[in-house]
Amino acid sequence: MNDRIPIPRDPANDYTTEMAQQRREFVTGRTGTSLQHVGSFTIDPAQVAGNIENYLGVAQVPIGLAGPLRINGEHATGDFYIPLATTEGTLVASYNRGMRLLSACGGVTVTVVKRAMQRAPVFEFANAREARDFGQWLVEHCDAIRAAAEATTRIGKLTDVEQYAVGNLLYTRFNYTTGDAAGQNMTGKATLAACEWIKARHPLHPSYILSGSIDTDKKHSAMNTLRTRGRRVIAEVTIRNETLQRMMRVDARTLFRSRQVSQAGSFMAGSAYNGPHAANGIAAMFIATGQDVANVAESHAGITYAQLLENGDYYWSVTLPSLIVASYGGGTGLGTQRECLEMLGCYGDGKADRLAEIVAAVVLAGDVSLGSAVLAGDWVSSHDKLGRNRP
Repeated sequence: MNDRIPIPRDPANDYTTEMAQQRREFVTGRTGTSLQHVGSFTIDPAQVAGNIENYLGVAQVPIGLAGPLRINGEHATGDFYIPLATTEGTLVASYNRGMRLLSACGGVTVTVVKRAMQRAPVFEFANAREARDFGQWLVEHCDAIRAAAEATTRIGKLTDVEQYAVGNLLYTRFNYTTGDAAGQNMTGKATLAACEWIKARHPLHPSYILSGSIDTDKKHSAMNTLRTRGRRVIAEVTIRNETLQRMMRVDARTLFRSRQVSQAGSFMAGSAYNGPHAANGIAAMFIATGQDVANVAESHAGITYAQLLENGDYYWSVTLPSLIVASYGGGTGLGTQRECLEMLGCYGDGKADRLAEIVAAVVLAGDVSLGSAVLAGDWVSSHDKLGRNRP
């Protein structure tokens, strides 16, 4: 590729207003495209070092406000106004409607039941017996392995190491708690140190690959649905039948019947989530609050469980077993994203559980609204009214 024209870079200091402008001019010269909107931003380019490379501007996504949503969590308690970044018409209106209903019924109770983040190295041996014996060696040396891993991090803690034997391979999952950080990079660095310690000290000096793919980073997996990745969060509410009929024009019995039907459909399709649409609310909140948006692939998976109560009311719960959020690090410190986190009281140390509870409550609000709209006949009409960007 002798004719390849490289993107302009400054090896000494690439995160400057001048370099961003130079790259925009480069694009204009090569493609004829004006980057007026891409180049309109309030971010100091120096702030995005560590977040992006070859910086030239911003992607501006509209942010709508929904709420208030009453949340009865252990970390998030009270009425919250929710920033949702999206280009999908009707989304904010739908979530807002669901929040009105749930708040009118006393609010959403949310519980964080487990925390875990993984890196999953695989070790290679000559045969299955060597791999089996190595697994026992790992158990016997667990404390020393933990010390090697935790020496690389101030807040990461290695809780346990799972083992899965396949042929002459031993797949492992190093499970950590990572405080208020999402923790993928943290656990990668810690596990690399642990693997190097293991390789140097085990008599066979086994070779390894740092990820054998059963950590399923930014991919959905049944394993994480069962074992948890990020935070396992449960949001639940009891919806009064009278309030449901008045506000959503559907009764609890019809809603429960629909749940039975959609449950079978989700099973038949092999869906990662058996509720209406967890990914919508999660993606909109992730963009607004500076989360790694690719984590929606894991975070949206979950289980909807409902009951038609004897008094005619409706119990609805959503379990998100792999919700990956952070209240600091990554993109959370950038101007727009920090402001949105501060709206929720979720910026900084000790706030990741609070953010997880809010996200789960928002998912439940969106599911209740969409599920009711489909039955009441509002689904198509609302999109036709609010979701068409007419010239």
